[in-house]
Amino acid sequence: MTELTAIDQVDPFIEENKFSFIYVSRTNCSVCHALLPQVKEVLSQFPNIQLGFVNADELEEIAGRLSIFTVPALLFFVKGKEVIREARFVQIEALREKIGRIYEMNAEE
Repeated sequence: MTELTAIDQVDPFIEENKFSFIYVSRTNCSVCHALLPQVKEVLSQFPNIQLGFVNADELEEIAGRLSIFTVPALLFFVKGKEVIREARFVQIEALREKIGRIYEMNAEE
């Protein structure tokens, strides 16, 4: 997991990785802290996905840059294009299935 602490780190992280996943959290968000280990477990099944973590309390500009209105916010990018966006209450199994489909479709390219 890469912690993104400056707004100028976000775009290069998304652009430089074929598969990038951004997890946006806040310090006092209990849902965020409970969900993160589950997301890490899902992503462990997809070794080419790079996970970036942003604490919105420390990087407030992230909300405007990625149009985030609530946390946790989960964004999955393939070749720089956003393909999945989930927020607040996330169904982990549904997320795993969506990521799996997209990952398989783009793995050979």
